[in-house]
Amino acid sequence: MLKKQVFKIETIRVPVKRSRTLDSEKVREIAESILEQGQITPVLVRTDADGFILVEGYHRLEALRALGEALIEGYLVQARKH
Repeated sequence: MLKKQVFKIETIRVPVKRSRTLDSEKVREIAESILEQGQITPVLVRTDADGFILVEGYHRLEALRALGEALIEGYLVQARKH
């Protein structure tokens, strides 16, 4: 069972391929929702030598960043072995 944790947003790196999928309207909508209800769905991250890599939740991460937040709730998952 995964345990929800709090991560510093600055320690989470977004993969280049994922960063090309940013939809600013979706970020705005999620930011509004977070202001009203808080962060409901945690992001997924995995460890990296320099911190963490985002696995899922790019728009949530960017919405919280846009709101000036320093922390985000998430789950630490294991990297899949190929």
